[in-house]
Amino acid sequence: MIRARLFALVAPLVVLLGSPAGAHALDINEEFKPQNEFKLTPLIEIQIGPIDLSITKAVIYVLAACIITTVLLIWMARRMTVTERPGYMQTVVEGYYGLIENITHGNMSGAMVRRWFPFLATVFVFIWVSNMLGYLPLPFNTEHKVDILGLEVPSLALYAATANISVPLVLTFIVVISYHVEGVRAKGFIPYMKGWIPAGVEGFARFPIFLIEAISHFVRIVSLSVRLFANILAGHLLILFMGGGLVVLLNLSIVGSVFLGLITGTMAVAFFIFEVGLVATLQAFIFTTLAAIYLGGAVAEEH
Repeated sequence: MIRARLFALVAPLVVLLGSPAGAHALDINEEFKPQNEFKLTPLIEIQIGPIDLSITKAVIYVLAACIITTVLLIWMARRMTVTERPGYMQTVVEGYYGLIENITHGNMSGAMVRRWFPFLATVFVFIWVSNMLGYLPLPFNTEHKVDILGLEVPSLALYAATANISVPLVLTFIVVISYHVEGVRAKGFIPYMKGWIPAGVEGFARFPIFLIEAISHFVRIVSLSVRLFANILAGHLLILFMGGGLVVLLNLSIVGSVFLGLITGTMAVAFFIFEVGLVATLQAFIFTTLAAIYLGGAVAEEH
């Protein structure tokens, strides 16, 4: 019975692709290359000797995220007023403030909280804004252009600054270097390095344990940056393929494209809602929390 139902669902698709209407399904598409959506073509070329300072869409997205983050945080600070009946927006701002406060107080103490609260609050908003900008279709697709009143302008496309490994990597280096500096400043260089070896470990075992700990600090660089980068990039690729890329790659006929497009289009909408509603905020939360854990752990006595 189960096999019969499965065959009933799959058979129409098999017949469609095997029919003359879907005869071109196996043709190789050499024109559409979805990976080029992430290609950074210079919009304004700036070359100073061996240094390339060209303006690409990645630069524009980072600048936009910085400006929006600055304006948003200033606006939030002005909304934090004491009132008996706070409005909806003030409730949201207070909820955000409470979230960052819980992250910092849960992983750091005293002076560390006061020193690093502004940074962590800014990082959270910057990553969140960058992720959300990545789900707005903006005219920065230089690979495919459209004709508007005789002018060739870039078509709409999805792109995120955090989908470029450079941005998460820079944020990660700031966190990693900062927590090492905090650890050395709080304990001194030698005691901080000795803290990499758990108490009670003596003799030759100290050397492999120290090496393992050193490797774990390097792995933090990879995991902290790649986690953010990979999640945002994967989300964009899924939306791209389900939203039409798969149909184009298969080079289906009109009937086949409509049939497959109804399925993949629905999935694209579902992926889009999932990414915007959960992943964009979750990745900002995870990065901020891990940064607080690393900063707090560097100065903790048990580290």
